[in-house]
Amino acid sequence: MIPLSLTSYLLFLSALASAEPVHVTLAKRATGPRNASDYVAIAEGIRQKYGYGTVASRRGVHGVLKRQGSAGISIINQNQDSSYLGQVSIGTPPQNFNVVLDTGSSDLWVADASCQGCGSGVHLYSASQSSSNQAGGTSTAGQTTIRYGSGQVAGTIGRETVSMGGFTVQNQVFLQVDQVTDNLVDETLSGIMGLAFDTIASTQATPFWQALSDGSQLQAKEMSFWLNRLRGVASASGAEFGGVFTLGGTNSSLFSGDIDFVNMPGTQRTFWLLSLTSVNVQGKSASISTGSSSLSAIDTGTTLIGGPTADVSNIWSAVDGAQEIGQQMPGFWAFPCNTDVKISMAFGGKSWPIDPQDMNLGPVDRQGRFCLGGIFDLSLGSNIESGPGNPAWVVGDVFLKNVYSVFRADPPSVGFAQLSEAAGGSGTAPPSSATVSALTTSLPSVSLSGPLATGSAGSPSTGSATGSTTGNSSAGSINSSSTTLMTLIYAGLMCIFFGLL
Repeated sequence: MIPLSLTSYLLFLSALASAEPVHVTLAKRATGPRNASDYVAIAEGIRQKYGYGTVASRRGVHGVLKRQGSAGISIINQNQDSSYLGQVSIGTPPQNFNVVLDTGSSDLWVADASCQGCGSGVHLYSASQSSSNQAGGTSTAGQTTIRYGSGQVAGTIGRETVSMGGFTVQNQVFLQVDQVTDNLVDETLSGIMGLAFDTIASTQATPFWQALSDGSQLQAKEMSFWLNRLRGVASASGAEFGGVFTLGGTNSSLFSGDIDFVNMPGTQRTFWLLSLTSVNVQGKSASISTGSSSLSAIDTGTTLIGGPTADVSNIWSAVDGAQEIGQQMPGFWAFPCNTDVKISMAFGGKSWPIDPQDMNLGPVDRQGRFCLGGIFDLSLGSNIESGPGNPAWVVGDVFLKNVYSVFRADPPSVGFAQLSEAAGGSGTAPPSSATVSALTTSLPSVSLSGPLATGSAGSPSTGSATGSTTGNSSAGSINSSSTTLMTLIYAGLMCIFFGLL
């Protein structure tokens, strides 16, 4: 992981312990383009995360491949991937940490003061400095290990007071990590907060967001994301505005029209799953699998889009000049760089187009003739059956930067909406500093202080959102004119991109 000199900032306004949604601004840091080998590492981490194993684990193996306990594996590939960092407070008095927010995992962990391999400069949790720390908390005893594609973390389970943006959960179970490999933490990052469901938590704990939802602390049982795009912006450098994360509702200034909610299939809650119903390539429908082979995890912690071997082959075969790269980059395809690859995806409702610049990950040859595609072969031809624990598709930021995404707990569903012009929708350019300022002018100005204060930013004002839905569900409604509760703004969530988005 590339060490980062930029730290996130925190902005608090007081609020009643109620349910006004929290809007979080994202800052984006561009550190230069990735090369092709970086995406190979990203793909390997995604395969491990969703139970398909790595290329290395497949070599020399014959016969039936079996799942490797994927329901219990919580992985985020931090090495050169796109990471969303939010500040969480743990303990009494509170100790603040930057953690990855990931809808593709469910555990909360932070590096402990006894951590081995954390290196210097990492902000560490100290149980001795908190009066609310309790040992244990689940049936999992002793050391608990969470495995990653290129490393792992291990530690002991504890309970603590955990807060984010004014929302607090008492006795939240988390992992106090004392062993870390492969630079999974640094001076800016201390851990991970999973935003998926409790059934895949290695700690067997209820995730923070789910505890808030179950405890009726949220006005709407929703989490929403707008991810701003920096790709193609030559002037992008240092800290950049990266988007907005809303906990407890939506922000109508960031999307237009209705939110198209689709209920999650089945009854088992693991990842945020939808069924991929159609893919359109260069104006024509591509043949894709149905049934369990269409299950797709919507994952904010993943950069790429991964799918079954046959489906990915059908998609790229519809692009003139596209070809599979081969052993040097297993599962990846390249296409002529002068081709705009236009792909759209549907999950039972509206079809959502992906901007061609998100599908083009950059040249793979020295001449710059062929470029890497943003959809890769996740399963590598294995006969592992997909299901709630290891979905056939993983849909990451290549897609999510093109929509306003909403994750709703009741009924369990995921919704997408068209981005507003202010958020860069309808083919408009990424928001300028003036547009960002306009989105934040409704908020009172607050001075920043503390060790993590390195800048200032506001957050979009609360708007109203109504959603159309597939099934018998509807979106929550948030009224910006509400005067009965004070709006609490938590700013400091960082969207840090280690290179090309």
